Amino acid sequence: MALRVAVDAMGGDAAPAVVVEGALQALEAAPGRLEIQLYGPRSVVEAELAARQALGREGLRLVDAPDVIGMAESPAVAVKTKLRSSIHLGLQAVARGEADAFASAGNTGAIMAAALFILGRLPEVSRPSVVGFFPTTKGRCLVLDIGTNVDCKPEHLLQFARMGSIFVERVWHVERPVVGLLNVGEEPGKGNALTKAAYELLQAATDLNFRGNVEGRDLMHHAADVVVCDGFVGNVMLKLGESMVTAFVEMLRQEMQAQGLDAAQQRQVLGLLRGVLRRFDYEEYGGAPLLGVNGAVVIGHGSSSARAIARMIQAAAELVEQDVVRSIAAAFHPA
Repeated sequence: MALRVAVDAMGGDAAPAVVVEGALQALEAAPGRLEIQLYGPRSVVEAELAARQALGREGLRLVDAPDVIGMAESPAVAVKTKLRSSIHLGLQAVARGEADAFASAGNTGAIMAAALFILGRLPEVSRPSVVGFFPTTKGRCLVLDIGTNVDCKPEHLLQFARMGSIFVERVWHVERPVVGLLNVGEEPGKGNALTKAAYELLQAATDLNFRGNVEGRDLMHHAADVVVCDGFVGNVMLKLGESMVTAFVEMLRQEMQAQGLDAAQQRQVLGLLRGVLRRFDYEEYGGAPLLGVNGAVVIGHGSSSARAIARMIQAAAELVEQDVVRSIAAAFHPA
């Protein structure tokens, strides 16, 4: 049976064009495996489908959602007033069992607010979290929280560790993932009041493979599979990582010119660097799951290309295939 993914056709800076194109790419990559439900104003989305001769395409269904939530709109206002938006109706389809997952590159705050209102939190989960993916010398690691919750309590970091471990185990197929606490030193007792108290909780959690504190310099050397921190710190790290992609290329260009490298040499060096920096490219992942809500939700970057949208849809399907939501619920209510 095909997995049903509700997709916000109006989500993103270049929607609906790139969303429609990305949905078609996702269907092409997984023939018969997906049913994609495109939510948006019917006439607008139909025009994009017609331009690609994709009206009536097998595996693709258009659902009229006349209200549009802009990228810069107030989430609180949009959630209360635009009840027939693509975000609302797509999430409601998941809540009613008419879709298996929801994916959007739209207004992050509105998606989160609507998901909490429509799907609700999983029992015992107090702070759902959007995760971040960071490249390492041995692959990648998961960091949470990356901005969803800027003010946290120690028990929230414990919950992040549990949810992140389940995601890495189920989706990345890492057996008993290593958990680290982002801190200013490796030794126990380091850090502020939050990290000191969180350390004690993580150390006492027998269901976690907690290895202690992780310093920022060790994160990309794969000190842990799952790294937990409050959302303030996590968001600063995320934005720093995003800046590296463009800043390193510019710095290298300046240095190559100073060293007098010719055009052919510059192309070769830049090719190598871009190969490394590709690991930082959010399009490789497509979108980040919102863990802790009672449904499979993936949030993509606002500037997503069609390729990133296709990957976001695939990521949403993976959450369903690997039963991540139910596994998180079971971890908070062990038999």
